[in-house]
Amino acid sequence: MSASTIQLWQIQGDGKLTPVNASLASQGHTEPADMEEWIAKNPHIIAPDLLLIGRQVKVSTGGELDLLGIDSAGDLVIIELKRSKLPREALAQAIEYASSLANWDADRISEVCENYTGRSLEDLFTEHFDQTKLEDVTLNASQRILLVGFAIEDSLSQMVEWLFERYDVAINIIVLQYAKTGSGDELIARTAIIPEQIEKQRSKARKFKIPMSDEPGDYDEATLRTLVSQYLAKTTKTAQAIRSALLPLCLKHSQVTRTQLKEALVDQGLTPDIDSSYTLVANVSTQMGMQKNDFLRQIIEYGYPNHPWAKDDYRIRSGYEDLVRSVVE
Repeated sequence: MSASTIQLWQIQGDGKLTPVNASLASQGHTEPADMEEWIAKNPHIIAPDLLLIGRQVKVSTGGELDLLGIDSAGDLVIIELKRSKLPREALAQAIEYASSLANWDADRISEVCENYTGRSLEDLFTEHFDQTKLEDVTLNASQRILLVGFAIEDSLSQMVEWLFERYDVAINIIVLQYAKTGSGDELIARTAIIPEQIEKQRSKARKFKIPMSDEPGDYDEATLRTLVSQYLAKTTKTAQAIRSALLPLCLKHSQVTRTQLKEALVDQGLTPDIDSSYTLVANVSTQMGMQKNDFLRQIIEYGYPNHPWAKDDYRIRSGYEDLVRSVVE
């Protein structure tokens, strides 16, 4: 696998082909003001299965990645752009970003999405990938890297191929070609170093699924109290939602709907409004359904009255009211 060079020709009226050559820099275009803006508005030009959820996103290592996306499998997509040749250093930078984002939970991803788009991740995901529900995917199970530029160093191409073939790193290089015709029309062409179908198949083969279950645990009271207390002591937004909204509601009502939970999340200041609460409600649902969290299902039960993917009608299981009250208080 090696770097590809794209050449464009304009077909003249007499059938003669005239080379079309230009560069972004020669036409006064810049990476942040033009190239990044074009891709932000038209992400399909670099990947068909992509929803952009962030731009100039800060990471824990101190850098800022150019664009952040998510695909229909729930994987985060790190996009690094260069308006000219992609250097070897771009790979190291992208891997650094991917390693940082690997630790992000659903709360952090949702926050970035809402800051960039003004909409909830759940709404955008369902709208963009209309055949997939956010609850049906394992969010951020793995990360993909897309390096985008107008040329690449041969050594970079070799390293990307080696990482992809030998170590199953989800990475690809998108080579763009900018051109301006004699009539003033501006054109963009693209090619992927690794065929996208192969990249997609490899990604599916690498994918794992977090075990889910609706079965409750069977712990003695002392062990159960410890497990629940340790979970509720976590600082994640989802644990806070269960501790501060879901469980108190269940103590007040014999049955708690998703609508009631959304309203409580707003009242507790965990989400600014109802429209922003969908993702957090989905995260609560996911946590309740993880096989490893059977201790939560031992004290709380639920149903699927409206959709097969949407938990609803939460309620405290008989005999556990005092335990729930004590760990909440």
